[in-house]
Amino acid sequence: MLEKTTRMNYLYDFYHALLTQKQQSYMSLYYLDDHSLGEIAEQYNISRQAVYDNIKRTEAMLEEYEKKLLLFQKFQERNDVLSQIKSSLAEGKLEEAILSQYLSALEKLD
Repeated sequence: MLEKTTRMNYLYDFYHALLTQKQQSYMSLYYLDDHSLGEIAEQYNISRQAVYDNIKRTEAMLEEYEKKLLLFQKFQERNDVLSQIKSSLAEGKLEEAILSQYLSALEKLD
């Protein structure tokens, strides 16, 4: 569950501008502020089921955006390359050829 929450938080960060105001509000309250379905339903004077359905639809939309745009995937790949660069620097093994490979990998992500 924590892994899903983390993923949804990242997807929300990348794609929240593509959501309606209501979707943004529900997702923010549920994932960022850790409100329960009941708390959100009470705040908006709707049923828990309506909140649940909206969140599930929004999650599916975020996954679809990621499937098409790959912003989160590219973000993770960039972080992996940067970690490798930092590790190579710390080990004193950052030769020109290796640095060139890292730069090439980063360029492919754009």
